Amino acid sequence: MNHRKKLKRSDRVNETLRKELSNLLMRGTLRDPRVEGVVVSAVKVTEDLSQARVYVRLLQDAAPHEREALIEALEGGAGILRRAIAPAIRAKNIPELRFYWDDSVDHGLRMEAIFHELAEERQRRELSDDDADEGDEDATTQGDHEVEG
Repeated sequence: MNHRKKLKRSDRVNETLRKELSNLLMRGTLRDPRVEGVVVSAVKVTEDLSQARVYVRLLQDAAPHEREALIEALEGGAGILRRAIAPAIRAKNIPELRFYWDDSVDHGLRMEAIFHELAEERQRRELSDDDADEGDEDATTQGDHEVEG
């Protein structure tokens, strides 16, 4: 039963942190141009609530150097953000914030591209199989005519 309460609490803290951090960043709390357009996609706190993994991405596509700059800016402002979220968390200890690029969308896009390629390949094979079947039918038909003639 105690484990169940911890899970519920951590889920609650995850969602509260995600919302609070999103609001703070949207309002420009860090005043750093590198964090403009940042989206907090998920937060995962450790079971003891001592650390929070904050997954972020940008609204627009980002080159690797932009991703690194974003994470660097967020890590640099982690103390400011941590103090700002304290009232919303209402806990004795506020989790230490660690920021990570959320590559789940990138992964999803790669998977989608792979599935698209597989579908195209299947379609090409089906078309070539159909062409081969038609060639077999033509040969059979021609063979029948030769026997009759």
